[in-house]
Amino acid sequence: MTEAAVRAPELVEPPRHRAIDDIAGLAVGALVISFGLFLLKAGGLVTGGTAGLSLLLGYVLPIPFGVIFVVVNLPFFALAARGKGWRFVARSLVSIMLVSLLTSLHASAVGPLELHPVYAAVLGNVLCGVGLLILFRHNSSLGGFTVVALVVQERFGFRAGYVLLALDLCVVLASFTVLAPVLVLVSALGAGVLSSIIMLNHRPGRYRAS
Repeated sequence: MTEAAVRAPELVEPPRHRAIDDIAGLAVGALVISFGLFLLKAGGLVTGGTAGLSLLLGYVLPIPFGVIFVVVNLPFFALAARGKGWRFVARSLVSIMLVSLLTSLHASAVGPLELHPVYAAVLGNVLCGVGLLILFRHNSSLGGFTVVALVVQERFGFRAGYVLLALDLCVVLASFTVLAPVLVLVSALGAGVLSSIIMLNHRPGRYRAS
């Protein structure tokens, strides 16, 4: 590493992902997130973002989670196209479709589970957080609130994790209308875990997608 790079590491251009890296990243990120959502649903919980909103609607509507998840995210793609570009939109659409399909696959392959709510909240949100970090690093997201958070971070400098935390709080509060109070509190704990993972680990500019 040159002396200039040591003195000013922020000037060093981050490594660019290859196309195969991005494909693998989207697939793995979607797989990890979908299993996290499967665990949350098995625990009768919600989480933040449009994923949590879709879980909440799924408890009251006779519609599969995957369908709700896609429909809820559609309005956010106009913002994504304007703020992040069409490549980001295309990758996010692929990620959303993969998560929707894989969540249904887990339900068929694993079958019904009975999980302690706290275990489901912590492990499910840890998996969702890790999966989102993978998607972010490959210029993708799950649409919805993550698009808003990333655009706000890039435009105004507010950390994406803090923006997500505020939006997630709205979803958790709305869940009082559907879930028992104790499950709402556990869901809030899990949403805090997810936001903390994003806040501690996501930094813009570390990686560049192909």
